[in-house]
Amino acid sequence: MKAKVLDPASVPTLSFDWGLIKPLMVGDDTAERTVSAVHVVVLPGLGHERHNHPEADELLYILAGEGEQMLDDDEPFRVRAGDSVVIPKGVWHSTINVGWEPMSVLAIYAPAGPEELFGEMPGFQSTSPGLPIHLVRAHAEDPR
Repeated sequence: MKAKVLDPASVPTLSFDWGLIKPLMVGDDTAERTVSAVHVVVLPGLGHERHNHPEADELLYILAGEGEQMLDDDEPFRVRAGDSVVIPKGVWHSTINVGWEPMSVLAIYAPAGPEELFGEMPGFQSTSPGLPIHLVRAHAEDPR
């Protein structure tokens, strides 16, 4: 396996109703599919709902913004830029952006594999490398 540098503009941008994912390193980028990494952007007030990865551990590193993280169906807790969250194989989890700005997260899977299921997620769209994503603002219901 040869070392390489990946330009994020050279890979598709994956979008969902709740945000964006940019694959940074997928399973085929490592000799034995030992790890994969994606950059996740969660839009304000939205989130990646409850799910799990039965065959992979996940590490989340919060790059920007703030959210509520749920692990193992326990009460959600606050996460902010600089925090890391370790999610063992099979643990149910969700990440919800509770701030006013996009929440930016580096997600690392070990071994690689969960990234292969992104196309099956609700609202999935893939935008060709180098093209911008146009997000549309919707007015949320006022809970008061």
